[in-house]
Amino acid sequence: MTDTNKSNLAIGLDVGTSRLVAARKTEQGFQYGTQLNAFLTVPFSRVTENALKKEGVPHTVEDSAIWIHGTDSQRFADLLNSEIRRPMRGGFLNSGEPDSIKVMSEIVKLVTGGGGKAGENVCFTVAAPPLGAEPSLTWHEATMKQVLADLGFQSRAINEGLAVVYSELVDCNFTGIGISCGGGLCNVCFAYLSVPMLSFSVPKAGDFIDASAAAVSGERANRIRILKEQAFNINGRQANQLLQVIDVYYDDMIRTLVAALIEGFHNAKNLPQLPRAIPLVLSGGTAAPKGFRERFEQILKESHFPIAVSEVRLAADPLTATAKGALMAALSEM
Repeated sequence: MTDTNKSNLAIGLDVGTSRLVAARKTEQGFQYGTQLNAFLTVPFSRVTENALKKEGVPHTVEDSAIWIHGTDSQRFADLLNSEIRRPMRGGFLNSGEPDSIKVMSEIVKLVTGGGGKAGENVCFTVAAPPLGAEPSLTWHEATMKQVLADLGFQSRAINEGLAVVYSELVDCNFTGIGISCGGGLCNVCFAYLSVPMLSFSVPKAGDFIDASAAAVSGERANRIRILKEQAFNINGRQANQLLQVIDVYYDDMIRTLVAALIEGFHNAKNLPQLPRAIPLVLSGGTAAPKGFRERFEQILKESHFPIAVSEVRLAADPLTATAKGALMAALSEM
C-alpha cells in the first residue's frame, strides 16, 4: 500500500463541546469536515420528514420526533426561537441528555463521511481533567471508543492540548504550550519534545461567555454564540451594549485562564529545566475573534508567569488545529 493510500485511512477527530471537526490528508493537502455538536427535536410528520429530505437537512426519525442534528440545528433553533440541545457539556458527554450517545454517532457520521472502512483509524481528542481535580475521563473516553467501534473505526484517544502542540509546534520540535479554547473547556498542555509534561483544563470557555452574556442581556445563549462568532472583535470599543457585555466576559475568561496557567506551573513537579524560552500557541473557536491573542498576551505579560515564553501565537487555523494534530498522531502510527 502506498503512503497516500495509508494516509486516506487515517482521520483526526476533534471531539469538542461546540463542534466536531474531522481531518484527513489527501493528495491535495489537508481536508476538513465540521459540524455543530448540537441537535433539535421537532414533532414527527411525514410532510416535515419529506421537506427535510428534499432540502438535504441531516435528520433522524426517533419514535414521534425528528432529530435535526449538526450545523443545521442552529438555523432551525433560530427560526423556532428555541435553544439547541447539546450532546456534550463542559468537555464531556452530557449525562443529563439521554439521547447524547445516539446523536454523537450521527454527527460523527456526518463529519467523517459515514462508517469506517477496513483498516481506517481515528485518533480522537479528549479533554484533560480540570486543574486540581482527579482524572474522571474513563466513561467519556470508553463511550466515544464504543461509538467509533460501532461505526466500524479503530480508534485511540489523544489529549486535546497535545494535539495543538502536534499541529502547531513542528518548527519547535514539539516543545511548548498548546492551548485549545473551546466551548466547554480551555485545555492546556505543556510538552517537551512531544512528551506531555503537564496537562489540565479550565472550565471557563465559550459556553461560559454565552451563558453569562445571555443572563445579563436577556438574549438566548444560541443567539449570543452566533453573534460572537460572526460580528465580535476584542478591541475595547464595542458598537453596542450587547457586544460590550460579551467583551467583559471574554476578559473574565482570559484572566481565569492566565491565573490557572500560573497556578498549574507553580504547583507542577518534575518539570524539565528549559534551556530557552518556549512558544505558547492558542487555538479553538473561542480564540478565533480578532484581538484575542493580543488581549491574552497583554494579560500574560502583566502576570508573574514562572516560565519564559518566547512568543504567543495564534494557530494558523484555530478551528481546525486540534483535528489536524489528532490526524498527525494517527499518521505517525501508520
